[in-house]
Amino acid sequence: MNDRLLLSSLEDLVLQLSAAIELGNEEEARRCASLLAQQHTALRIQLKESCYPASQIRHAWEARPHVPTCFAHQVFQDYGFHPTVQRWIIGQCLCVDDRTVGSYGIRKDGDTAFLYLLSAKGANLSEQRYKEDKDWVVPHCLAGGTETGLPLSSAQAGWSCPTCTFINKPTRPGCEMCSTDRPAGYVVPASYRPDDVEMWRMQQEKESILQYQKQERLQNFQQLCQLEEEALVPNQQEMECRICYLKVEPGNGVLLRECLHSFCRACLRQLVNCSQDPQVSCPFRDNYYACTSHLQDREIRALVTQEEYERFLERRLAVAESRAQNSYHCRTADCLGWCVYEDDVNEFRCPICWALNCLVCKAIHEGMNCKQYQDKLKSQAHHDAAARETNNMLKMLVQLGEAMHCPACRIVVQKKGGCDWIRCPVCQTEICWVTKGPRWGPGGHGDISGGCRCNVNGVRCHRLCQNCH
Repeated sequence: MNDRLLLSSLEDLVLQLSAAIELGNEEEARRCASLLAQQHTALRIQLKESCYPASQIRHAWEARPHVPTCFAHQVFQDYGFHPTVQRWIIGQCLCVDDRTVGSYGIRKDGDTAFLYLLSAKGANLSEQRYKEDKDWVVPHCLAGGTETGLPLSSAQAGWSCPTCTFINKPTRPGCEMCSTDRPAGYVVPASYRPDDVEMWRMQQEKESILQYQKQERLQNFQQLCQLEEEALVPNQQEMECRICYLKVEPGNGVLLRECLHSFCRACLRQLVNCSQDPQVSCPFRDNYYACTSHLQDREIRALVTQEEYERFLERRLAVAESRAQNSYHCRTADCLGWCVYEDDVNEFRCPICWALNCLVCKAIHEGMNCKQYQDKLKSQAHHDAAARETNNMLKMLVQLGEAMHCPACRIVVQKKGGCDWIRCPVCQTEICWVTKGPRWGPGGHGDISGGCRCNVNGVRCHRLCQNCH
C-alpha cells in the first residue's frame, strides 16, 4: 500500500515537472526536479512532436534542390543571398527540401547550422532572375509570412552589391561580403535610422579614416622635410623641358622651389653660367605669362661646379656694386672689396685686404689724416713719379669740379655721393658741395647768418642743390 502511494506521488511530481517545463516555470521545475532527485527517481525527458511540427518549418514557396527553404528564404530576405546560391549543412548532412529542420536535430535557438555560398555564376543565377525573385519574395513574405512559421523581419533598406548581390545596409561605403564599392547613384534614405551596431561600425570607420589621414599627413610632412633638406627637388613625373623641349625622365629634371616650374639640369646650369644679373630669373615664358620668380642660392650652388659658382659670385658682386648707390671700391690694387656707405661715414676698412680707405679723398693713407697725406704728396711730387701723378690727379679733379678745397683748412675733399652735404675729415667743417662754402655761419650748427642758407624760407641754396642740409 505504501509503495502504491509512493508511486502515485512520484507520478504526480513528474506531471508537475512536465507542466512546469511546458509553461516555462523554472522555479517550479527546479522544485519538482529536486524532490524527484531525493527519491533517486530515473527520468527521461523528450519533447513532444507537437513542439516542432513540420507545418511550422516547411515552406511552400518554391522548392530548390538541396536547400532547406525555411532558412534559405529567411536569409534571402534578411541578407540578400538568393536560395540558389545557398547550401546548408546540419549535423554532417547536406540538407534537402523534403525533410523538416527538426528531423536534422534543430530544436532551439543556438543549435548549429552551416551555410556555404556558391557564386552567382556557379549557381547559374542571372541578375534578371535575382531582381524578379527579390521583388516577389519581400512583399509576399510581408503579406503572408505565416507560411514559414518563422518570424519575418520587415523589409530592410539597403543597396544590392552589383558583384555578389548581397544586400548591404544603406550607410556602408562598400559591400560587406566582397568589398565592391557602393553604386555611385545610391542615396541613403532620409528616414533611415542606423541601429547601435551600425552606429558603432560607422564610428569605427570614422576613427579609422581620421587615423589614416593623420598618418598620411605625417608621411607628407616627413617627405616635405626630407625635400627641404635637399638642394634640388627632382621631378616626379616625365616632363618636357621648356628650354630645350626634350623629354626628361623622372629624377633627371629640377622643380624650382619658388614657382614649381620644371627644367632639365643642363639648361638650368647653362642659364646660371650665362646670367649677368645678381639674381637668376626663372626662364619660363609663354604667350600669356612670364615668370618673375628666381632660383634660390642653394639651387644655383647644386647646379654648377665649384669654379662656376665662384665665377657667378664674382659677376653678382660686380653687378651689385655697379648698381648700388653710395658704393666705394677698395683702392688696393686687384682687391675685390667694396662697401655701401652713409653720409656721416668717412672711412672704410676693407674686409678682404684690411686696408683703411679714406672716403673723402678716396685714397689709402693709414696713420695720416687727409692734410698730412696731401702735404706728403706735394713734397714727394718732385722726386716720386707716382706721388706726382697722384698730386696732379687731385688738381685735375678740383679743376673739373669733382673735388674741392675745404673752405676752412684748404685740403682737397671729394663728394662721396648722395646729398650735397659733406664734412671735412680734418677740421670737421660742414660743407655745401654746390656753393663750395660752409654750410653754417660762424656760430656753428644752426647759424643761418652765414653759409649757404639752404632751405631758409623754403628756398634752396642753389638750383642744383641736392639737399645739403
